[in-house]
Amino acid sequence: MKARPYLIALVLIVLVAGLLVVFRTPSNDPARQDTSSEAAVEAGAGAGDPYYPTDGNSGYDVTLYDLAITYDPEAKKLDGVATITATATEDLSRFNLDLEGLKVSEVKVGGQAAKFAQQGDHELVITPSAPLAQGRPFTAVVTYGGEPTTINDASLGRSGWQISSTGGAFAAGQPHSATTWFPANDTPKDKAALKIAARVPDGWTAISNGLEGPVTRDGGWTTFNWSEETPLATYVATVAIDKFEVVRSTLPDGTPVVDAYAPGTSAAKKPIQDQAPEVLAYLATKFGPYPQRAAGGIWVADQIGFSLETQTRPIYAAWADLETLVHENAHMWFGDAVSIKNWADICINECLASYAQWLWLEHEGEDLDQRYRDQVEQRRERSSFWAPKLYDMGKGNEFRGVYDKGLLGMHALRKQVGDDVFFKALQSWVTGHRDGNASWPEFEDHFKKASGQDLTGFFKAWFRDSGIPDDQYLLPVGVRR
Repeated sequence: MKARPYLIALVLIVLVAGLLVVFRTPSNDPARQDTSSEAAVEAGAGAGDPYYPTDGNSGYDVTLYDLAITYDPEAKKLDGVATITATATEDLSRFNLDLEGLKVSEVKVGGQAAKFAQQGDHELVITPSAPLAQGRPFTAVVTYGGEPTTINDASLGRSGWQISSTGGAFAAGQPHSATTWFPANDTPKDKAALKIAARVPDGWTAISNGLEGPVTRDGGWTTFNWSEETPLATYVATVAIDKFEVVRSTLPDGTPVVDAYAPGTSAAKKPIQDQAPEVLAYLATKFGPYPQRAAGGIWVADQIGFSLETQTRPIYAAWADLETLVHENAHMWFGDAVSIKNWADICINECLASYAQWLWLEHEGEDLDQRYRDQVEQRRERSSFWAPKLYDMGKGNEFRGVYDKGLLGMHALRKQVGDDVFFKALQSWVTGHRDGNASWPEFEDHFKKASGQDLTGFFKAWFRDSGIPDDQYLLPVGVRR
């Protein structure tokens, strides 16, 4: 994600936490269940994220979300059927999915009708007709509908399903987004493939992640099919509906590219998006081969406060520029191919994507060492700049500092270990964790091993502590005059 410049200190993307809970005792009656977050935590809810302890569920692993949705932009109403394929990792008599603001009318598990209850503001509690044994694959089919909601958070801003000024709609948000338009296991730890059949009135177009499939028309409605086989975290799943101008092409290696421009955006944004193949080729020289099977971009006409790395096809705000495009495409490596384990780890995504913007400047001829020294000196006395922690920064503070202090920290790390080690370590990081998850402590250990240096003091000064690092870490030998 790249926040709009004047909102960098304020995170603009969140959906109120989804809850995916494992219940092991058949006698737990959903009608009597205490649905407060405190009670859920006591009951063993959550995937272990300390910032969002009721997010996710360790009791099952989703492998595929297969979604069929119908959206009418005039009525602003969405109807959907979500077929969720998963495997039980524990014996389950009941499990939860997250769904925000939409009403469920039917649930089947394994082809059999299942009891269900919607509790609180986001819990869908499902009781299958028979318990699910550990290790058993199962399929849950959820039929739902209504008018999707947008989440407004006092500290993190607006996210989820958003109505566009051009009459369409799009889904985007971080740390959460998906659950405003489909039921999901809303934790980055549970990455899954995505298929979507989006049905909209003739004249409208639906764009999503991954590869474009066939388009069918029937009775005044058009269905667009998309398939993303590379596992993705739920918050980088998207659908955008508008009267898009769609441009198709391929990268030099044959990777399909789909670019979509909302009405009124193409004249200004095509010259930016046209540079994406060059950007991806350059980033591949630094980070390793492009790790996705599709590429492109979705340009909306709205002055939203962020652009987001929706997998394979970022969503760009009306203010987005080439720097934003570089940032979001760097996330295809850091954030999408390799996802965080917990939200405390977000610097892996945002600090590196922000540093990619500097790498592009270097590609264009800028002296990054001089730029670094200038920025350090300009900000040396600005305590507010150095105050945010970049690892384990606390809930609601996940995106403070990562776009500016974080990129300085990455340049300092590069100069500390040297270019050869730095870029080889980034490439081996992606190779080693591709399509999975990793944490910031693992990132530190990776660089310690790759460099042969004890970087404990360096990482503590730059990433774990608040305040300006001591000069030995602030000005590593590689960046001193």
